Amino acid sequence: MTRVKNSVTTRARHKKVLKAAKGYFGSKHRLYKSAKEQLMHSGQYAFRDRRQKKRDFRKLWITRINAACRENEISYSRFIEGLNKSGVEVNRKMLSELAIQDPKAFTELVKVAKKGLEGKTVAAKKETKTVEVEVVKESAKKEAKEEKTEKVEKAAKKETAPKKVAAKKEEKEEKVEVKKAPAKKTTEKKETEKKPVAKKTTKKETK
Repeated sequence: MTRVKNSVTTRARHKKVLKAAKGYFGSKHRLYKSAKEQLMHSGQYAFRDRRQKKRDFRKLWITRINAACRENEISYSRFIEGLNKSGVEVNRKMLSELAIQDPKAFTELVKVAKKGLEGKTVAAKKETKTVEVEVVKESAKKEAKEEKTEKVEKAAKKETAPKKVAAKKEEKEEKVEVKKAPAKKTTEKKETEKKPVAKKTTKKETK
């Protein structure tokens, strides 16, 4: 059997691993074995921390909102409860940005939350729900009408299809008859052309 060498593929694999491990400490970016081990661990850490990052940012936003709420004489939990009761849907990221960059707008939201806790803006939330229900009903009615029109159009097409086929056949038959008719006219012309020749011969005889 012929001898098969695998040096090209192994060197390419080693280069790929060492390139990904560039910048690691010590032998972790020089030696293939330690670099491969470190890449496996770093991949696991990255998978874990992509999810941990979301939790850390949420904690940061909550601490910022809580600090701004304490300045306006309300706690974080009561502030969020009041916003929910008043029907205000603003996420924590935007609330934290408002607390840092626009404190006046944040104080207005605190006032809205306090009114929601007192029960003054509960009716507004119910009205929004009824409006949403009406919009859903209207959209459902429109969809039902469109489906009915599509069904009617399909039925009409099925009914008109055989009529169109019969009309096309009749048109073809008429065209064939029209094509046959000019042949008779040509024969009549030939007969008329022959008659004057006979008259000319008769004139010579009389002379």
